[in-house]
Amino acid sequence: MAANSNPTVRKRRLGAELRRLRQASGLKSTEVAERLMVSQPKISHLENGRRTISARDVRDLCVIYGVTDQQVIDSLVRMARECAQPGWWNVYGDIPQSVYIGLEADAATIHSYEPLVIPALLQTPAYAHAVIAETIPLLTAAQAATRLKVRLRRQHRIYDPARPLRLWVVLDESALRRAVGGPDIMREQLEHLEAIGAEPHITVQILPYTVGAHPGLSGQFSILRFADSPDSVVYLERFTSDLYLEKPSDVQHYSVMYDHLQAQALSPDSSRDFITDAARSSISAASRPGDCTTHGCEQRGGVTRVHDGS
Repeated sequence: MAANSNPTVRKRRLGAELRRLRQASGLKSTEVAERLMVSQPKISHLENGRRTISARDVRDLCVIYGVTDQQVIDSLVRMARECAQPGWWNVYGDIPQSVYIGLEADAATIHSYEPLVIPALLQTPAYAHAVIAETIPLLTAAQAATRLKVRLRRQHRIYDPARPLRLWVVLDESALRRAVGGPDIMREQLEHLEAIGAEPHITVQILPYTVGAHPGLSGQFSILRFADSPDSVVYLERFTSDLYLEKPSDVQHYSVMYDHLQAQALSPDSSRDFITDAARSSISAASRPGDCTTHGCEQRGGVTRVHDGS
């Protein structure tokens, strides 16, 4: 997907330009909000590219900021109209993470820390299906199918020959040991992770249990950077309301955290060996059906749970 076909990107670029014009005029966002008779958060959302702005609002802002160059005004108005055009994900309806998907589609690099699961961009279809089906209560079969399609479509981004995404993942050992979907699905996922981690634009590092406490214990986060913008975004995925942090101090804080995680994790080569060993463990688990006879077990959600009587 070309960068200029992404409405999220257009909104970010338009918002950045409007912020630059406001700052050049010497006005605070609260003053602009008062003149437009809107809330201050609306101005912030417009400048951060999180909200679509109308052509009329753009013209009104240009008057407030003292912009008189008609070519500049026309360019901003055109960008505002283009923002209303849908991204590829809009055909799937009102889906979660739509803002993040737009940012991900335009990112040049993503540095991600995942403590519990394999990252969505590196998941196999079977693993992704198991994660979606087993972690989201009350999800209908149709909703699960839609989420799976969207997740797999997002993976096209890392294979874009024109501008492959530079992806760096630090993965906690827990994500390798958790048998999502059962041993066979987990083995396939680990073999895929091992193979894709050898791609020149993808780096995977494993953070083993032996590291002990580390900066990532507070949870998942990703840092997105863009080729045509100095701004970065920290993304914190939550169950109902995701968080996007763009203040330079916040980005710096998480960047330092990520540097520490990279330093504490195994090297990429050692990580691939670690993943290979974990895949072999999954193969061994899948080949021991007799364990159920010894301990007793039940099937739930595609995962075998062993009861040892304790």
